[in-house]
Amino acid sequence: MTKASAMNFGLPRLFLIVLTLVAGNAFAASEIELEKSGIDPGNVNSLQRGASNFMNYCAGCHSAKYVRYKTIGKYLGLSDEQLIDNLMFNAEKTFETINVSMQPEDAERWFGTAPPDLSLMARARGADYIYTFLKSFYVDPESPTGVDNTVLPGTSMPHVLWSLQGFQNAVYSQHEEKDAEGNVVAVTDHFEGFEPVTAGSLDAEDYDEFVKDTTNFLAYVAEPVRSDRRKLGVWVLMYLIFFLIIARMLKKQIWKDVK
Repeated sequence: MTKASAMNFGLPRLFLIVLTLVAGNAFAASEIELEKSGIDPGNVNSLQRGASNFMNYCAGCHSAKYVRYKTIGKYLGLSDEQLIDNLMFNAEKTFETINVSMQPEDAERWFGTAPPDLSLMARARGADYIYTFLKSFYVDPESPTGVDNTVLPGTSMPHVLWSLQGFQNAVYSQHEEKDAEGNVVAVTDHFEGFEPVTAGSLDAEDYDEFVKDTTNFLAYVAEPVRSDRRKLGVWVLMYLIFFLIIARMLKKQIWKDVK
């Protein structure tokens, strides 16, 4: 391997490691406990619903440029006709990747920054992060979008799922820190939960399922070969165990006359 090829091989891995560490530091700095998503990447029906959710509510702003429609259709059991009719709203060929129609300069002008590509979001921050984030928007009159998020304070993303979830307030309680003499030295806010303001078209349970399916799809997009890799891993382990048994039997046969 040449020096240049070694660098090309190592840089993507280094970038992923750094991104994961940054995400981990962000989690450590947050007091919000992430909810368990409970996703099942092997549930094809959930992935089909999640793909529909993503294309209808997310793909207008967020791309997923590291996965092709053809790959999605193959794993989700969708024909080319079904892909074109139900998922491909801004693409013409099934071998294309998921891109957005919105221009980056328009996105920066409207949101302050271009929405990120979501291909590797589940690997960088985890499915629980995405699941909790999509459930944690709350009303904030001081925000330009009218909402903020407890998982990512100051987010420039509007609550695109408001019609499904409705609006909610974040409830905080104040905790006082006192010194040895009983004087208050600091007051901190602790998140307690949410209280509904307006109802959406889905109840809480159905909205949770909607977010779960969407998160499941993003987890699949982050690693489309996950299922095949695990199946192959089982066969590799079976082969190694079988080879180990044969090797031990062969060793005993060869060395049986040696004391």
